Amino acid sequence: MSLGAWLELLASGLITGGIYALVALGLNLQYGLMRILNIAHGEFLMLGAYLTWMAQSTLGLSPLAMVPVSFLVLMAVGLVVHRLCFRRLAATSPNVDIFEARGLMVAFGLMFLVQNFASWMWGGDLRGYDYLTSPVAVGGAQFAANKLLVFGLALLFSLALIALLRLTLLGKGVRALMQSPTGAQLVGIDTKRLHPLMFGVGLGLSGVAGCLLSMAYTITPAMGEPYTVTALIVITLGGFGSMSGALAGGLLLGVVEALGMHFTNPSLKALLSYSVFIAVLLLRPKGLFSK
Repeated sequence: MSLGAWLELLASGLITGGIYALVALGLNLQYGLMRILNIAHGEFLMLGAYLTWMAQSTLGLSPLAMVPVSFLVLMAVGLVVHRLCFRRLAATSPNVDIFEARGLMVAFGLMFLVQNFASWMWGGDLRGYDYLTSPVAVGGAQFAANKLLVFGLALLFSLALIALLRLTLLGKGVRALMQSPTGAQLVGIDTKRLHPLMFGVGLGLSGVAGCLLSMAYTITPAMGEPYTVTALIVITLGGFGSMSGALAGGLLLGVVEALGMHFTNPSLKALLSYSVFIAVLLLRPKGLFSK
């Protein structure tokens, strides 16, 4: 293989891995902070994709302009979902284990509810639009401009969340709750405000991921579920609660899939992902980047 072909292969894996990381960061934030294993996370990604497609196809708005809109709309949806579903569960569950089990069942219900809503609203046909499809030459390799943009924005939002958690007082409160919920509440951290806010931020990131995906790929009502499963694999790779680990795990999984599919068969993508998942669970159950 030529150097250009290697660059294209690695870049393809990193672009996919950037999306994986962005989706996993939102899910990791919800589970690491609140113990909400939101199986419906990918369905809200799908809503972000359809929101962008509708704005582009009916109003002629630029998908790039829809990135902050998707974040804010899905964040607002997240605040409503948390208030209607998970806040009530937290108040009525006697301990964390029961809350986690009940939350998982509620998330399954949300997954099917959002999927069926999307199928009723937009049908099951493939949807998409052309945006920045012209090739860009970098180091002797050819890349689609929209995919380079997708990777850049996914990396930007991922790093912004990590910086927020590490450098701000809000982030210090989130990390304190992740490490010791009881201790954090004893020093005055208000979980009634922080939990819905971070749940909303997690869904906002899924909306951004959906918006970015719509720029380069076709979308369907069923597109969200595989990304939820992949996000769980990425979180396992990086370690539950570790945001930098989720970013590294997403990029690593994207590269592993790209190399594996190139040297074996594209139809083995799921096999490659689950093989990595099982190997990490057996050898490093706390994740490759856990501290």
